[in-house]
Amino acid sequence: MLHELSADFGGHPAEDIGKLTKSMLAWRKLERERLIGERLKLKEVQREAMDARIAERIEACIDGTQGLVISAYWPFRNEPDLKPLLKCFAREGARTALPVVVAKHQPLAFREWKSGDKLARGVWNIPYPAEGAEVVPDIVIAPVVGFDRHCFRLGYGGGFFDRTLAAQPKMPLRIGVGYGFQLLPAFDRHIHDIPMDMVVTPEAVYAPE
Repeated sequence: MLHELSADFGGHPAEDIGKLTKSMLAWRKLERERLIGERLKLKEVQREAMDARIAERIEACIDGTQGLVISAYWPFRNEPDLKPLLKCFAREGARTALPVVVAKHQPLAFREWKSGDKLARGVWNIPYPAEGAEVVPDIVIAPVVGFDRHCFRLGYGGGFFDRTLAAQPKMPLRIGVGYGFQLLPAFDRHIHDIPMDMVVTPEAVYAPE
């Protein structure tokens, strides 16, 4: 998630960083820069069409949402914008949510939110629900910077998202979202990395191989 960008709120412990070599970490850094750069080149009309297709594919993958708690995210730096999908889920009877930073070096919480509810500004000026109840998600939708065919997610580098998943009382269904050009060859991973159950792009739905 976006909060992975801030060393103040996330970040790998030194012993975990040591699990990857300097060359591996350098590759990750360069790939992040390259992929984010490619994403930032996308025109709004391109993204709108691709995001609509991603939303269609996610809907097709979920068999009924009534009564489920579904968390997504507030898009940043041309990440897929799935707020319209959350509105659709809410109309179907789901409880929708966004992640919230609660304290430094702690996992994210998930707070109920639907379109029109009050927002506040948090880390990196990202909006989060100002008043919603804390919930435990059944489904978590998260953006990727990159991903491989095993559905491991290359994030922003802090490991914040994986710690958040590990802290949940039950493991949610994990849906990564991104664009086709973000697919990477299999890459070395940190010991704590948790794969997505699927990664959805405009072109395809990837399941772990």
